[in-house]
Amino acid sequence: MAERTDGLVAGEDGRLRCSWQGNVPIYRDYHDEEWGRPVGDDRRLFEKICLEGFQSGLSWLTILRKREAFRAAFAGFDPETVVRFGPAEVERCLGDAGIVRHRGKIASVVNNARRMLELVEREGSLAAFIWRYEPKPEMRPTHVGPETLRAITQSPESVALSKELRRRGWSFVGPTTCYAFMQSMGLVNDHLEGCCCREAVEAARAGFARPI
Repeated sequence: MAERTDGLVAGEDGRLRCSWQGNVPIYRDYHDEEWGRPVGDDRRLFEKICLEGFQSGLSWLTILRKREAFRAAFAGFDPETVVRFGPAEVERCLGDAGIVRHRGKIASVVNNARRMLELVEREGSLAAFIWRYEPKPEMRPTHVGPETLRAITQSPESVALSKELRRRGWSFVGPTTCYAFMQSMGLVNDHLEGCCCREAVEAARAGFARPI
């Protein structure tokens, strides 16, 4: 169905959604069930920040279709397992056609597992650290339309998060990557006005106990 001028598109069920999901079933389900819903689980946060790094230069749909293969390749993104990856495991990943075979990004996951364990030791949890960068309500747009999302690919909070992660030795965590991560993990609600999921995501955020 044709995209509307408000950035929404109607699905076969008649519901209006953000047009970026394109009514592709796996993408639509991700949009409806995951994107923007707040996450406080360390492993899910670690997985997503690693996959955002793999997305760099690619589409999220490409990564989403390979997500189960990534999970298999990286031991379910268990940092205590991934941190023990050596040259043999990196070569195994480079030979895995189910994932993105980029040596730098694969090495980044191993590096970031080590950095995560260091962060958890100092901060208590990755979730508690990440959620410190949730924007204050007054810093958010009063109306989220397509023009808003075109204009915002990073934010002061994503710049600050990126800067601090990189200071701590993380890689593939630029400010645009961090903003996409914040969108997906529910630190912001960037479902468009009129999207069938916007109110549900806002309710989930309102009821979410921020990690401390």
